Amino acid sequence: MADLISENLVRLDADLGADKEAVIRALAEIVGTAGRSHDVAGLAADAMARETTSPTGLPGGIAIPHCRTEGVTEPTLAFARLSPAVAFGAKDGPAELAFLIAAPAGGDATHLQLLTKLARALVKPTFTQGLRAAKTPADVVAVVNEALGLSDPEPSAATQAPPAADGAPAAGSSSGTEPAEDPSAAAAVQGATHAADAPARRRLVAVTACPTGIAHTYMAAEALEAAAERAGVTLDVETQGSAGATPLSPDTISRAEAVIFAVDVGVRDRARFAGKPLVSSGVKRPIEEADTMIAEALRAADNPGTARVEGSVGTSQAGATSDASWGATVRRVLMTGVSYMIPFVAAGGLLIALGFLLGGYEIVFGSSFQGDAVNTAQHIALNASLFDLPDPAAYTDMPNGAVLTNGPLLTYLGALLIVLGQAAFGFLVPALAGYIAYAIADRPGIAPGFVMGAVAGVLNTGFIGGIIGGVIAGLVAHWLATRTVPSWSRGLMPVLIIPLVATLVTGLIMVVILGKPLIELTAALTSGLNGLGDRPGLAILLGAVLGLMMAFDMGGPLNKTAYAFATTGLGAAATATDAPELKVMAAVMLAGMVPPIALALATVVRPRLFTPAEKENGKAAWLMGASFITEGAIPFAAADPLRVIPSIMLGSAVTGGLAEALDVSLRAPHGGIFVLFAVGNIAGFLIALAAGVLVAAGAVVALKSARKDQPAAADQLVAA
Repeated sequence: MADLISENLVRLDADLGADKEAVIRALAEIVGTAGRSHDVAGLAADAMARETTSPTGLPGGIAIPHCRTEGVTEPTLAFARLSPAVAFGAKDGPAELAFLIAAPAGGDATHLQLLTKLARALVKPTFTQGLRAAKTPADVVAVVNEALGLSDPEPSAATQAPPAADGAPAAGSSSGTEPAEDPSAAAAVQGATHAADAPARRRLVAVTACPTGIAHTYMAAEALEAAAERAGVTLDVETQGSAGATPLSPDTISRAEAVIFAVDVGVRDRARFAGKPLVSSGVKRPIEEADTMIAEALRAADNPGTARVEGSVGTSQAGATSDASWGATVRRVLMTGVSYMIPFVAAGGLLIALGFLLGGYEIVFGSSFQGDAVNTAQHIALNASLFDLPDPAAYTDMPNGAVLTNGPLLTYLGALLIVLGQAAFGFLVPALAGYIAYAIADRPGIAPGFVMGAVAGVLNTGFIGGIIGGVIAGLVAHWLATRTVPSWSRGLMPVLIIPLVATLVTGLIMVVILGKPLIELTAALTSGLNGLGDRPGLAILLGAVLGLMMAFDMGGPLNKTAYAFATTGLGAAATATDAPELKVMAAVMLAGMVPPIALALATVVRPRLFTPAEKENGKAAWLMGASFITEGAIPFAAADPLRVIPSIMLGSAVTGGLAEALDVSLRAPHGGIFVLFAVGNIAGFLIALAAGVLVAAGAVVALKSARKDQPAAADQLVAA
């Protein structure tokens, strides 16, 4: 196992740039120079993408940019003591201690546990004081390894930093200068102390979780534990991070007076805390205000009217001490459903596209086989095998005189892939509805949500019926979960009573009350979409609007809404030979490819208009755009939103409109230029993409050239 940090990953009193983008890029290059990254640009881009989600600056002059990335194969820590300090978004000023924490996408448990220890150490004054006092890179490595429990040498001068201003180190920390204690004796003393204190000490529980699960999750836990110790409170924390989570026991939760949720994502199995007074915030708040949050939790426990956990994810937070609004809650609920639906769309769409590539488009037609009407693809897939290949000539009477012209093996494989893809598409609306209900009511909502998605399929109400059914199922399940029931029935509620009653009630609402209106609405929308083929002007306008949505927030809610609209339509038309839904899919994918490619081109055409970090990001943006990863434009938009966002919106709108005008179609929901085999009118595909890229790149260059604060001077300083 490679060391987490080594001397060649350390820089002391270094000038790595004037802003955090430059510092992150420089730290990534340090990792690459040390031979620990095979994709420096990807590492930097992933760290910047995490940075745009939430700044990683912390109180006390610390910054911890971090990410999970394919750019490293071993967890790696690069450290720089910055001179001058650089702003990373902390409230109390710029950072002088910067860590770049890079975890591989599939890191093992041992490495992730080391990163957990590091994150906890970062909030301890003795640790950061040791880093500030370090004279050499070796001192820094010693400080870090001591905090991780990886070394046992005599401490260097740097590790013997003076104690924190408030006295002894935070609970759970070790100065490294104390003589070793007998673990069993220490445990016995600790147990006796807790036993003596138990009647007098108040008890709280907490859950911490951040999207990446590498740093903030554990730093928040450490800060809360230290604050609880200062307040004389017993606190048990469940960290739902990358190293896994050890759930709090039911007994621990039942004895707690209140619960703290410091999370940026949903709490797993939230219903465990039902009825407990709640203090809720983002994961960064306890790092800055842990003492305040402990005090708030104690006050919440003493106030009978305080907000309480209702045993569901979402709506209960709106009334708690939380930053979530109703709008944010609705967005999160819908995004949860879409995010779980997308893997079904991607798998099904690509399988069908590959099936067409191997078996030909004719394979989806109905035909006659020995006098019986059959679904060609299904009949071949279910009645043939690799040991008994079909005879394509036996399938006759296809529309328009079409015939199966591919060989037996390709025909069979194509039919098999199409059937698998159709099966995957069958889960599209149920997954959307099921996980919308899950986002509202946690696990009890999954079954009724999936059933309502299936009902939407029976009623032919499409994704609209799925969304409405999922929301109603979730709300009914959530309401049932908040009811007071006899103790004998509590164990049956989440696994039997709630799914049964929620499915029955929601099913009656969907079929008896909403069924006919939803059928008529869906039919009208389908008819309108089909009619776009006869009204090119409206089709072009639709493509332009979808292009604007794809570029506006580059992977955010509007982008995902446009993508979900296209992919749900693709699910109904992927095996059609000519449908407007296929053109919508092409317009959406092309529009999403434009922003990264256009910005990459702009950095090549006019490099003096961009910072060194942006020029490096531009190198990675070529491939990201070509692969339909719109998020590759985020670093540029974050640095200069007023010039970048309007420019890429203009380019994507041009591409979306042109794709519709040129009758470009697409049967695959993802892949960019790597799924050209699934494109109808490849020439139109490339023309629409090139036009939008040129428009967006030209607009970016024009707007940046017109500004007075050109970054060229900064480039010259870096070069000097």
